[in-house]
Amino acid sequence: MQQSRRWRTYEGVTAAALVTGIALFLASAAFTLWQNTRVAVLWDLTYLLDDAWRFSLGQLPYRDLPFAHAPLTFLLHTAIVKVFGRVYYPHVVCAAVESGLGTILTWRILLRLNLPRWQAAALAVPLVVLGIYSIYPHAIYDGDAALAMLLALYLLQRCEVSPSRALSFCAGAACVLPIFFKQNIGLAFLAATFGYTAISAVLAGRRGRRMAPQLWTAAGMASALALGAAIAQYTVGLPHYLYWTVGFAAQRRLPGLRVLLSAYHQPSLLWSLPAAATAVMLLRSTDTRRVLRMTAFVLLASPFLWTIISFVIEPDADDRADQFLSLWPHLLILGAALAVANLRPGVLRKQPLFRALLPMILLVTIHGTFLSQQLWGSTYAIWPLLVLLLPGLLETVEEVKQPLMLVISATLLVCGGVYATSLERLSYIHLDGPVAHATLPALHRMATPGPFLPEFEGLVHFADAEIPAKDGILLIPGEVPFYFATGRTPRFPILLFDPATDPYAPQQTLQEAHSHGIQWGIVGRHLQLNADPHPDLPQITSAVLTDYALDRHLPGYDVYRRK
Repeated sequence: MQQSRRWRTYEGVTAAALVTGIALFLASAAFTLWQNTRVAVLWDLTYLLDDAWRFSLGQLPYRDLPFAHAPLTFLLHTAIVKVFGRVYYPHVVCAAVESGLGTILTWRILLRLNLPRWQAAALAVPLVVLGIYSIYPHAIYDGDAALAMLLALYLLQRCEVSPSRALSFCAGAACVLPIFFKQNIGLAFLAATFGYTAISAVLAGRRGRRMAPQLWTAAGMASALALGAAIAQYTVGLPHYLYWTVGFAAQRRLPGLRVLLSAYHQPSLLWSLPAAATAVMLLRSTDTRRVLRMTAFVLLASPFLWTIISFVIEPDADDRADQFLSLWPHLLILGAALAVANLRPGVLRKQPLFRALLPMILLVTIHGTFLSQQLWGSTYAIWPLLVLLLPGLLETVEEVKQPLMLVISATLLVCGGVYATSLERLSYIHLDGPVAHATLPALHRMATPGPFLPEFEGLVHFADAEIPAKDGILLIPGEVPFYFATGRTPRFPILLFDPATDPYAPQQTLQEAHSHGIQWGIVGRHLQLNADPHPDLPQITSAVLTDYALDRHLPGYDVYRRK
């Protein structure tokens, strides 16, 4: 009878976990799909789709073409092009599937952080609207790197429970994977996880335990790095790869320390941090009166409650978004205090090492991510990392853990939902006007507000009718996925005129146009972007058009032909 009861309990838990996992996956994927029915960021999609198309044609980055980003996202979508052809929607489905997997992996990690199942689910639910592809809904390297990190964290966590050579090796190799999706994120994550592995090995040695799992993890890291370097050397040349993805990328993107620390210039920290410190002192006092616990709860919950209130009373969407994002530095500072406290020998002996050092891994990785576009620009794909920071913080205030967790979860869900659905993170593009839907077969189901898609399709129809397929074309600034939509072969080395990807001075651009046989120049007059993407765009346009004459004036575009 007792064995039968245990079996029913096991079956019930398994069924509940299965239902929860499926629900989280489907909800996250569905939200990403829905977001894609409302907006298409043509600038970013162009970089993904046109690069995937030209790579599918055999054009090699790094060696033959300037290319400042890590390759795996683009190789993944090149494979999609190879399988499905020039069809837009499989790329959207890929992002949706990844969004669902990211939410599930976060939930599974939460379950192993000593959380009851309902609490793990409560913290994971906000990731439906704050998942890796919920805020920015198109496939991009940040989201892919976030998914790779979550996979590596899941494997490292599993290694602590049931270590084996194969699992430890795979966990180490997985820690390297994010580097080949996004450099700054991956390097920070690898450094943090290597530090975790080293500390784990030292502690194991001091306690007389075998260090084999840690050594296998380090071997996995070394092997994955060596394999990546060997592939780069064999295909494009390792010096070329390192120059573009490390040297050039750092030169164009790496901010100074002052810019990085600007995330902590939040006026709200002047009251939210003292409130949290006061609450902790109240909970640590010998006075156990209920009124003190209630006071501590209100103090800890006040930043989250104020965020909800501000979303109700604040009419300006930018101010609401700023208030919501101000939760990041508040939680990161508290997380830093927790990470330091967890390094004490007594703490390391009492709790599993992964749980103790997870805040350190998360904080290093998050700040590595901030190197790209700081707080406002870089957080869109890494909300799962912030969620993983919460269990350790909640454990330090065990007396008010459950109600505080519900307040935090509700804040992330409600305010995160408004933040994501309002498309505030995408305010760098025009979002006015009715949603227009693409009619070109290659762009089927692409949709975005404004006249940008109809104008682009008019350009495609003109090119099909008037520009020979063999002629070289240069698009300035290159905001639209012209080559993916038309199936033409790109001949100019770069696709977008952006400081992060464009290595040429204006006069060099003209020289490159000559050397690559560019007969046509197409200048976008009506951009979806709110501002010119390149500070030298007027000079670039003037330099190039000295050798071209106006051929046609189209809605949104001027078409020039070489003299």
